[in-house]
Amino acid sequence: MTAENTAGDTAARPVGRVRSRLGSLLRITSLRLRLVTVFALVALAAAVSVSGIAYWLTRDAVLTRAQQGALDDFRESLGANAGSLPENASCDDLRAMAAAMAKNSQRYQVVLVDQRNGQPVCVAESEPSLFRLDMVPSSLVDAVYKRRDSESGTSPYHLYWQRITYEDEPYLVAGSQVMDDGPTGYMLLSLSAERDDLDSLVVSLGIATALAVFGSVLLAQAAATTVLRPVQRLSDAASRLAEGKLDTRLEERGADELAELTRTFNRAAASLEQRVQDLSAREAASRRFVADMSHELRTPMTAITAVTEVLEDEVDNLDPMIAPAVQLVVSETRRLNVLVENLMEVTRFDAGTARMVLDDVDIADQVTACIDDRAWLDAVEVSGDRGIIARLDPRRLDVILANLIGNALKHGGSPVRVTIREERHPDRPDEVVVEVADNGPGIPEDVLPHVFDRFYKASASRPRSDGSGLGLSIALENAHLHGGDITARNSPEGGAVFTLRLPREARVPGQKKSGDGGRDEAGREAEEAEEGTR
Repeated sequence: MTAENTAGDTAARPVGRVRSRLGSLLRITSLRLRLVTVFALVALAAAVSVSGIAYWLTRDAVLTRAQQGALDDFRESLGANAGSLPENASCDDLRAMAAAMAKNSQRYQVVLVDQRNGQPVCVAESEPSLFRLDMVPSSLVDAVYKRRDSESGTSPYHLYWQRITYEDEPYLVAGSQVMDDGPTGYMLLSLSAERDDLDSLVVSLGIATALAVFGSVLLAQAAATTVLRPVQRLSDAASRLAEGKLDTRLEERGADELAELTRTFNRAAASLEQRVQDLSAREAASRRFVADMSHELRTPMTAITAVTEVLEDEVDNLDPMIAPAVQLVVSETRRLNVLVENLMEVTRFDAGTARMVLDDVDIADQVTACIDDRAWLDAVEVSGDRGIIARLDPRRLDVILANLIGNALKHGGSPVRVTIREERHPDRPDEVVVEVADNGPGIPEDVLPHVFDRFYKASASRPRSDGSGLGLSIALENAHLHGGDITARNSPEGGAVFTLRLPREARVPGQKKSGDGGRDEAGREAEEAEEGTR
């Protein structure tokens, strides 16, 4: 008799699949956390793989050893006891044989069946409460009674086995038929002890896997610390470099990739420092050139202006052929004088030497005075709150208003509407808002982002115009000097709208009030440039 598996292992337990979510890992921004996560996942995968292989090998070895021992013992016991049965054995003889076979070291139970003419005439059970004939799978019964052709050295009947689960308990069932019309024997072996041993193994492997993952996390922390410490130093150095500390350098140690990265950073920082120094020197030279040129032009411009004023007074007495030329010289001289003064003001902004002389200003009165001084009363409408007092620089506020209103009259057309209001904010200082709206076609969308750029002109085909392209830029710089801002937009009803926002209390450290009995150099400089910036 030989043993063959007919139904396979029905008690196999599937291994749970671990689904890794790469998208979630990519969203983790911490490099340390990513390193620890990767280490943990690799350790988990390795531990689960090793534990799975160890479990299946151990399980196969334990079950094979248990079932092989029981099958060998059952085969020998069935053959020995069947040979001692009398011819035409009775049921009592079969019961005695079953009881004798059940007394074994393997702890299996026995059922013997005496089948004649295809019908069982006697069923002997060693322990009916533990093992009955109806517990034997039908597939196993069919295999046991199936006779095959005898070959040399082989038996026509074989010992067949199958592992089953009955009432949540694992068992090994085997059966074989004795030759020469002998009884058919079945055995039932409980595999509970082997199951308990395998469950203990699963717990042990689970603990080992958890310890492996925990150890990998500790190892990842140590590795991350070793790797990320230079990266953190590099990040801190880059932050200092971004703050303008161009002399920042890192200590170069080692010969690995991080050391090479450190050397590359130092070379980049040195190159950047040199370039910034060169650019700063060139910028300072350019500012100095513009400032010197503007100052040098003031003396001849003063003389030219005086001459043109005399010519303008005598224009009515000049030859009609010469008068237009004189008028052109007068207008261009005034334009050149404004350009020189604007360049001087821009130079002060760039050099950081522009100063403010603060005073309490009635905004509505200041707007009215600005319009009246330039004879714009017929073309400008003023509305809004009266009596709004703000602490500002009156001269610079007049420059802002003159540029905004003059730009609206020149490019937008009258009437120009000036609206004054006050805005109170619970979380920031109160503001004074002045809106200047014109009656023109508005500003083209491609021009709108550049209206405050220096020397910017909307039409490249008309580089010359009455303006220098610096007025709105100077107005914005003066607003920033107060801590405010100017924005431009197009109104849905048509026309451009410039909105000036200034704090009610402009605070400039180190500046004196205009009424404190003394004026510093910045105040005198501001007075000196007043006419030109207007």
